Amino acid sequence: MSLHPPTRRLMAPDITAMKRVKPIIALTSYHAHTAAIADKYCDFLLVGDSLGMVMHGFETTVPVTLDMMIHHTAAVSRGVKSALVVGDMPFMTYKISEEQALANATRLIQEGGCEAIKIEGGESVARFAERIVTSGIPVMGHVGLVPQSVHQLGGYKVQGREEDDVERLIHDARAIEQAGAFAIVVEAVPPDVGKR
Repeated sequence: MSLHPPTRRLMAPDITAMKRVKPIIALTSYHAHTAAIADKYCDFLLVGDSLGMVMHGFETTVPVTLDMMIHHTAAVSRGVKSALVVGDMPFMTYKISEEQALANATRLIQEGGCEAIKIEGGESVARFAERIVTSGIPVMGHVGLVPQSVHQLGGYKVQGREEDDVERLIHDARAIEQAGAFAIVVEAVPPDVGKR
């Protein structure tokens, strides 16, 4: 029996409860050592598929596999005591069918030890997100610059400069929220668009 109560890691509802109450602090981490350091200062750590570029020298995130994400997510999970760990679902691991999305999300949770997963996209992935959420796995959404679509976007460019693009971003964010996402990453948009 321990004399010290175990530290409980934050969960998706804890992050949701912080919204509009206090700043939510998050960083990206790819291994146990930096996770242990960041854990003291962060509410959640994202194990991003950007590890393909940062750790493995790929030009994009597209070559990152589910096995790579599981490996790095498990390392981060072992380094954390209190922060929520979010594992990034890599390219095409959640867009083929709802069954595929759920099976891969399950692997990332079970083998990677994270408490939530992240998927890129809005309306086009909402049904996959909803299936994952209704099965008991918290989902973080990601709109704006979605790196897995870099070839379609024509590079890493700020999104939402034109009003039509802004409306699409807002529509996508609402779709993923309605599908049950507990939080949404909004990447590379003008500051005024992010405030909407």
